[in-house]
Amino acid sequence: MALRLLEIVVPEEATPDVLKIIEEGQITNFWQTCSCESRNIFKMIIAAEKTEKLLDTLQKKYGHLDSFHMVLLPLEASYPGTKEIEATAEEKEKVETEKKEPLRVSRQELYNDVFYSAKLTRTYMIMIVLSTIVAAIGLVKDNVAVIIGAMVIAPLLGPNVALSFATTVGDGALGRNALLTNFAGILTAFAVSLLFGFFLAIDPGIREIAARTVVSYGDIALALASGVAAALSITSGVPSVLIGVMVSVALIPPLVVFGLLLGSANFMLALQALQLVFINMICINLAGVFTFLLQGVRPLNWWEASKAKNATRYAIIIWVSLLILLSALLMFSRP
Repeated sequence: MALRLLEIVVPEEATPDVLKIIEEGQITNFWQTCSCESRNIFKMIIAAEKTEKLLDTLQKKYGHLDSFHMVLLPLEASYPGTKEIEATAEEKEKVETEKKEPLRVSRQELYNDVFYSAKLTRTYMIMIVLSTIVAAIGLVKDNVAVIIGAMVIAPLLGPNVALSFATTVGDGALGRNALLTNFAGILTAFAVSLLFGFFLAIDPGIREIAARTVVSYGDIALALASGVAAALSITSGVPSVLIGVMVSVALIPPLVVFGLLLGSANFMLALQALQLVFINMICINLAGVFTFLLQGVRPLNWWEASKAKNATRYAIIIWVSLLILLSALLMFSRP
C-alpha cells in the first residue's frame, strides 16, 4: 500500500468542519498546526487509494476560497512505519461497511503526472530525434540490442497516456496538448528516418525491417497489452520506465521502418509499415481509455462528467471503427 502525505490549508473558522471530515474518513494519522493570517494547516498520512475521495470532499467544500490550498506528496518514510499504518488500516477495513475506494492513486495525482508528460518540450524533441537515430541504425544493422536501446530513450509513454486520460475525463485542453506532442514526435521521427532512407541503402529483406512490414493479429494484441500496461502503471503509481519501453516498441520501430522504406522508394512496403503504426496507436489509446474507465476515473462535477461521457463515447466509436476498418484491410490483403 503506497502512502501519501496530504497538507491542507483552511481558514481558522473551518477547523471544526475539517476535523469532522477527517473523523468521517477514519483518518487517525494526522496533526494540526496553526499558521498566520487566521489559517490552520492539517497534515495527514493516508493510503494513496483513499486520497481521491478526501480531496474531492475538501475541494467541493472549500475550493471557492482563496485561502484554501492542498498539497499531496509521496511519502518515502515515516514513524510509525508503513507496516504499523497498514495494520491499523486492515483492522478498520474489517468493520467497514461502505464501498471500498478504487485501488489506484487519486484523479488529482493522475492529472499532475500526465499534465507534464503531455507538454511539448525541447527535451522531448531531442529524445525523439536520438531514439529515431538509434532505432534506424539498429534496424539497418539488424541489431536487436540497439533497437531495444532506442526504445529505452523514446519518450512516447507520456503523451499517449495523457491522451487516453484526457479522453476519459473530457479535458479538451489536455487532450489537445497530448495530440500536439504526439504528432510532433511522430512527424519528427518520420522526418529523421526519411532522411536516413534517402541517403542510405536500405535492404527491405533485413529481418528487423521485414518484420515491421507484415501486420498480424499478434501485433494488435501487443498494442492492446501495451495500452493497458501504460494506464495501469500510471494509476498504480509505480515506476513506468519499463512500460514506456513496451509502448515505444509498438510505435517507434514501425514508424522508423516506414520512413526508411519511403525514403528508399519502397512505397508498398512503406504503406504496410504505416498500417502497423496506425493500428498500434489506435490500440494503445483505446486500451488506455478502457483501463481508466474500469478503474473508475471520473471528473469531479456532474457537468464535467456529462462532457467526459460524451467525449469518451465519441472517442471509443472512432477508435473502434478505425480498428475494425484496418483489421478488415488486414484480413482481405492476405494472400
